[in-house]
Amino acid sequence: MIPVSVVIVTKDEEANIEDALRSAADAREIVVVDAFSTDRTVEICRKYTDRVFQNAWPGYARQKQLAVDHAQGPWVLILDADERITPELREEMARALQNTDFDGFSMPRRNYFLGRWIRHSGWWPDRTLRLFRKDRGRLEDRDVHEKVVVSGRVGQLHAPLEHYTYRSISDYIRKMEVYSSLAAKEIRKKGRPGISSLIVRPFFTFLKMYVIRLGFLDGLHGLVLAILYGYYTFLKYAKAWEE
Repeated sequence: MIPVSVVIVTKDEEANIEDALRSAADAREIVVVDAFSTDRTVEICRKYTDRVFQNAWPGYARQKQLAVDHAQGPWVLILDADERITPELREEMARALQNTDFDGFSMPRRNYFLGRWIRHSGWWPDRTLRLFRKDRGRLEDRDVHEKVVVSGRVGQLHAPLEHYTYRSISDYIRKMEVYSSLAAKEIRKKGRPGISSLIVRPFFTFLKMYVIRLGFLDGLHGLVLAILYGYYTFLKYAKAWEE
């Protein structure tokens, strides 16, 4: 058994959720907060846990915090519907939590994009803090790119989560429309961006991913990713300028 409460938020995730739940099946408990899915998501979740709650979507951070609040165990692992707990990570978590002074742990994510694992481009090791003591960590309340903030010491795990990202370029573009609007709201809180942000930031995003973070070593996949992220950067700043 993994001595953690695995928490997942869902909305129309029938294509992903069963593999995520299967990877977490030996956790102490699984908690799902669903935003009133219209597909088979809830039906699938109830095959793996009776702790399925529904709540109208208030935003990523607040929905995930609600899932954390429902957890009954002292340790919580946040898992997205398109992520999988690897056997190596399962074993490492079990060992790490036997006796530890840490209040949270970060772990690397291995990202899958258009049929291959991405090894550069800033997508590996893509370290993220997901495992923490429930009474020491909370989700930072922001519109997009939510993260866990831990009061205490944070250690590092080395075995990865697996992340099955965008199923296609069209899938990326659909999600980019949502995420760029949310990111624009965060940018706008700091003031309206100028023309330099619309020109320089997208170019630097491409340069950082493709050259500085060696995206060219990922071949055509690395080029496509760098272009898509450059366009995403332009879009969020353009939307912030527009508002």
